[in-house]
Amino acid sequence: DLDRIIKYHMSPINISFQTTNPELRCMMLNNRFAGGALKKVDRLYEAGIDMNGQIVLCKGINDGDELVRSIEDLMKYLPFLQSVSVVPVGLSKHREGLYPLEPFTGEDAIITVDIIEKYQKKAYEEYGVHFIHASDEFYLLAGRDLPEGDRYDGYLQLENGVGMMRLLFDEFKEARKELGKYLLKHQGSRMKKRRISMATGRLAAPYIRELAKELEEELPDTRITVYDIRNDFFGEMITVAGLLTGQDIMAQLQDKDLGERLILPQCVLRSGEDVFLDDYRLCDLEKSLQVHIDIVKSSGWDFVEAIMGEKIYE
Repeated sequence: DLDRIIKYHMSPINISFQTTNPELRCMMLNNRFAGGALKKVDRLYEAGIDMNGQIVLCKGINDGDELVRSIEDLMKYLPFLQSVSVVPVGLSKHREGLYPLEPFTGEDAIITVDIIEKYQKKAYEEYGVHFIHASDEFYLLAGRDLPEGDRYDGYLQLENGVGMMRLLFDEFKEARKELGKYLLKHQGSRMKKRRISMATGRLAAPYIRELAKELEEELPDTRITVYDIRNDFFGEMITVAGLLTGQDIMAQLQDKDLGERLILPQCVLRSGEDVFLDDYRLCDLEKSLQVHIDIVKSSGWDFVEAIMGEKIYE
């Protein structure tokens, strides 16, 4: 409880804010007591407890002016509130009887990113941190370039999908340089031919394809096919890799030429398990597709080394 957190100075504490408007927060959480949350944050702030927060954004509810209000209210808790992520609500097809929500459009995403970047500048000028961060999904939906790595303040919000793509790109760039050195060192050695497939969510697939093409330029005997998996289990509006299921991957890849290996991102599995969200087991997917599956972390280094099938840097 709160007293125990303060007594033992347990931190950082993760908080789901959604909004700082008390009435709106009660409505969103369907809880008449939810509006008093900031009083608890006041106590944590006064006790010097480090915090990180999240706002799950719902179109027409806590976005726009309400988002501006929330950001301005939450900035008062700096520096102990270290960062706040803003992520779009995930809309599955299983919404019978639930509040009618609409998906964000590209134009909506542009407005949201503009608001966040405005307050990033303000926070950086006053506190030396960027504080408020839009998820990768908002940037990709808006068609905007991802922020440079320094603007993520040490990637405090990776688990909320903030900065994963930027970190992947930057690490990939470093790994590709090392790959060049590795190939130069082994010049004259016969490089084995590789036919590899990768599968990911529809949101990230175009960017993963670009990285794959860059590797093919370095490795002429390697062919990499990237498949984007449609989310039939939760609904097509869910486009992130972390919510893909084993049965969707199996159904959409069973007739494909997957080469010698299939590479999947680690986020498709439950934490610490070889099981997908739908209880489909990794070993069952391998048997169904009759291909060896490599699970790879969301790292540019792991991406390159998974393609190579060996370490390129010690």
